[in-house]
Amino acid sequence: MTDPKWKQSILYLASIYAVLYLVQSSILHKLLLGHEKLHIKRNPVLPLRFRSDGTFKILQVADMHYANGVMSRCRDVLASEFKGCSDLNTTRFVKRMIESEKPDFIAFTGDNIFGPSTSDAAESLFGAFVPAVESKLPWAAVLGNHDQESTMDREELMSFISLMDYSVSQINPSHDDLATLDIDGYGNYHLGVHGPPGSKWANSSILNLFFLDSGDRAVVQGRRTYGWIKESQLQWLAGLSKKLRGGRLEETDASSPALAFFHIPILEVRQLYYQKIVGQFQEAVACSSINSGVLKTFLSMGDVKAFFVGHDHTNDFCGNIDGIWVCYGGGCGYHGYGKAGWPRRARVITVELGKSHRDWTGVERISTWKRLDDEELSMIDKQVLWDSGSTS
Repeated sequence: MTDPKWKQSILYLASIYAVLYLVQSSILHKLLLGHEKLHIKRNPVLPLRFRSDGTFKILQVADMHYANGVMSRCRDVLASEFKGCSDLNTTRFVKRMIESEKPDFIAFTGDNIFGPSTSDAAESLFGAFVPAVESKLPWAAVLGNHDQESTMDREELMSFISLMDYSVSQINPSHDDLATLDIDGYGNYHLGVHGPPGSKWANSSILNLFFLDSGDRAVVQGRRTYGWIKESQLQWLAGLSKKLRGGRLEETDASSPALAFFHIPILEVRQLYYQKIVGQFQEAVACSSINSGVLKTFLSMGDVKAFFVGHDHTNDFCGNIDGIWVCYGGGCGYHGYGKAGWPRRARVITVELGKSHRDWTGVERISTWKRLDDEELSMIDKQVLWDSGSTS
């Protein structure tokens, strides 16, 4: 007869082998380098270009303040709207905007996530940018003053964002001889928009988009203030603008106009309280006490026709300062502060080309409007920011 102890030993060893095999097949292979399934970034069709009808549409999304999804409650909404209201309301609104406006490009102008409420910055970034990624549209982002207040610093955030699907964001310029400058911040870069397919501009950038890191917080002479765009960034921008324009600095040379995007407004925006604006000026402009010369640089460059900011959620106006327009995006995110009864909103920017009987003649008009997160997705405050036939 076979020894029962021997049988028990065989069963025991077989059990151990089975357990080890299951552990190896279901767990260990995921931990070993080279055995995990790699995710390769999905890229949009590039370069950015105008449609065949000569238009290019940008959706600006400001201040999503995304945190932990369904667990992050809404702020400053009506009592009737509060129940069940969360970050997912922000997601639904951005999706509605994309489906309704069908933009060619999405620009996120900072405070994409709200660090103090965020337990994992990477997870929150994934949640915040879901609508853009699922749309498969090219999109880009800059940072605000709250993005880095969680588990990633600003460099890590921009690196992560640049690696996300369909993102064309950059940490800083890397393929330009001007990038030898030691540029302050993370998220200073340029994107060119080419002409329509088959046109004489098909291989040329005829609209330039500039993205700048306006920083977060700083202490100046013992007082806390907001960040600002530094001299090194402005030197890079002015040099790049000159290079893109073939060395020409004439103010009247507007063959390739530019738009700029950053988070924190500049000091000069405060003076618009006393001037004619389109939209609402409902809170003080929260900007740096330092005037680093952003407007002066834009004016000297001659190509920036408008710049777009966020930061002050209940300001949604456009105003003209010395011939250059500044426009707020208006607060988009439900976890960020707002105003009860004042719908969240987002801005749309359209750029149109002129046309002769033969071909497109370059950028002719830049317009903008906003849409509200109400039942009708109401359009408000449509206006022309720049027209090639106008001196303003």
